[in-house]
Amino acid sequence: MAGSFSNYAELKILDHITGKTSFTKPTCYVALCTGNPGEAGTGASMSEVADANNYARVTTAGADWNAAATGAVDNANAIIFLEASGSWGTVSHFALLDSGTYGVGNILAYGTLDSSKAVGAGDTPTFAAGALDITLD
Repeated sequence: MAGSFSNYAELKILDHITGKTSFTKPTCYVALCTGNPGEAGTGASMSEVADANNYARVTTAGADWNAAATGAVDNANAIIFLEASGSWGTVSHFALLDSGTYGVGNILAYGTLDSSKAVGAGDTPTFAAGALDITLD
């Protein structure tokens, strides 16, 4: 599965590399979505899995990602969500945000999963190392 940067992140990067403003390195949180969160979305407007049934965004740090190469970056370590205690719906997309709080934050990157997955009680959604690719387009 591959994703790309959001409008928010693209503008922050452009302002940073042209010396307009600095861009503070964010802590990235991976979210699961039941629809396309969109390039212009925020934590409040995206179709994130409902804040119920043990769902929570997963915190990642720099060590959880490989160094960018050939225009892309991918996860160095598995990204493991909590075990669902009930239905999370059918997950079709992911998003990286700058906040771990449900319904809050700026989308930094997002993408479509290779295949949708109905997440039910007992499921533990996981992205294997190297499975989550993000490109800068």
